[in-house]
Amino acid sequence: MKLTDISRQLATAFAAVGVSGLVLVGCNNSSAPEANQEPVTEGATAETTASTSDIDPEHTKIVIGTTEGDFADMVRNQVKGTLEAQGYEVELVAFTDYVRPNLALAEGDLDINIFQHKPYLDTFKKENNLDLVEVFQVPTAPLGIYSGKKSSLDEAFKGMSVSAPNDPSNFARALVMMNDLGWIKLKDGIDPLTASKADIADNSKYDIDIVELEAAQLPRARDEVDFAVINGNYATDSGIKLTEALFQEPSFAYVNWSAIKSADTGKKWVEDVTNAYNSEAFKKYAHETFPGYKYPKIWGSDTSASIDTAAKTDSTETVETEAAAQ
Repeated sequence: MKLTDISRQLATAFAAVGVSGLVLVGCNNSSAPEANQEPVTEGATAETTASTSDIDPEHTKIVIGTTEGDFADMVRNQVKGTLEAQGYEVELVAFTDYVRPNLALAEGDLDINIFQHKPYLDTFKKENNLDLVEVFQVPTAPLGIYSGKKSSLDEAFKGMSVSAPNDPSNFARALVMMNDLGWIKLKDGIDPLTASKADIADNSKYDIDIVELEAAQLPRARDEVDFAVINGNYATDSGIKLTEALFQEPSFAYVNWSAIKSADTGKKWVEDVTNAYNSEAFKKYAHETFPGYKYPKIWGSDTSASIDTAAKTDSTETVETEAAAQ
């Protein structure tokens, strides 16, 4: 299956189910590790200052849940100070898995979480019967293929091992990337959002041993495989630069979203958090701090400079489907 075929199917799939892209995320039925609950700080640290009368009088403390890494840093370094300057108390809870953040949100332990793309959110809330809804997009590090024992795509060989995230959503993305590179061939007509090993039509060219690992383990296991498909947030959290990627997924369909309980839709505190993430100060911070990321569509700006993957493949075609408006 050619990249152009996959791209058309992605566009069709997203339009059909009304999804827009949101890095990261996986389904894992194992017990989740405890989250890191950070203390509330006193005083305002952001440039913006405002009277406490500007806050939601019925919701003066906001508990934000993220995965550890770039999303947590966005809160620590920018959003937290902006909201505290406005008069809110802000608490960050950082998780090391993709399961607890949605469960904690649904259970009321969080007010909002920020860590997942919309296909994952849609699947997770359906499987777990959760009443959650997306609110706004955030800068997102794309999925990439990084060096392991081999340092160049030209070193691909028959029998090589490639690690990939074991959650269904990101594993499907990894398969599409390998298809784009010509490493494997996916069946014609498959849904790229749900691609699995069963959808591989031909793996004979390289006879790849696909090693499935939890996303957080992928950076640490690079030395054990020839190439590693790593989620962007875990790459940056482990000190890997996105510009070191040997190949990045060309699709813009997985820009991440925030999520809240449906009952909180339209509340002032939600509007204030949304504004903090879309402020000019945050945009400036994001552009300076996260090179290689994809940015929210609503910003109306080009993505930050990313590596030139076009030179590494015979052809690339970007899917920029952004259904399901905010």
